[in-house]
Amino acid sequence: MPVYRLDLSYDGTDFSGYARQNGQRTVQGELESALGKFLGVIPATAVAGRTDAGVHARGQVVSFEAEGVDVDRLARSLNSMLGGEIVVTRCSTAPDGFNARFSATSRTYRYMASTAPYVDPTRRRYVWRLPGDVDAGLFDTTAGHYVGERDFTSFCRSVQGKSNVRRVEEAKWEMLGDSLMEFRVTANAFCHQMVRSLVGLCYDVARGYVSLDAVEGIIVGADRSSFGTVAPPHGLTLWEVGYPAISL
Repeated sequence: MPVYRLDLSYDGTDFSGYARQNGQRTVQGELESALGKFLGVIPATAVAGRTDAGVHARGQVVSFEAEGVDVDRLARSLNSMLGGEIVVTRCSTAPDGFNARFSATSRTYRYMASTAPYVDPTRRRYVWRLPGDVDAGLFDTTAGHYVGERDFTSFCRSVQGKSNVRRVEEAKWEMLGDSLMEFRVTANAFCHQMVRSLVGLCYDVARGYVSLDAVEGIIVGADRSSFGTVAPPHGLTLWEVGYPAISL
């Protein structure tokens, strides 16, 4: 059966995350409901990253199997039904065997934060205003410890029997202006709340709650109970998902 790929963007503010939950409004629930209306049956879907409540996406990817889909018509119909909070930016036929989750080789997230006394109201749903005084230079220094293949148990809500070892290819903060900062992190995969916890440790170091010398020990210790701040979800966006060239 043919496999189809949907590339999505969405504002996660008013959703209880991506994954379907009984009695909750979710991205998956809205998307699959719209797919069911178009196809006549709700297909089984796979997703590249199950974003948490309040987390946004610019480059989410979903795949499903169906017969004889007109991809241009599907994209138009979905966008009409989804009402602007979720947008299908691309709908295409994927190679045989493509799976949005298991075919992915990397995920990139970005996190926006600000040291300003207030955030522009047009950005308040997407930027975390950092409380208190911080040493902005320590954000990037801290993030340098995250790069490599490491056990990130200290930063994850663990699932029994599943490894929290991940390969982080890039973890970098960049100043976009006098007060606006952006964290970019790319890894083969992420465990639950990992990115927000990585941001939270950077913040704790930058405000003097944790010493820079303690960062390596926190990582190696693999102890979630030793961890402090988890950054709020609204600053986080799933930016891009990487696939082998044959999957594009």
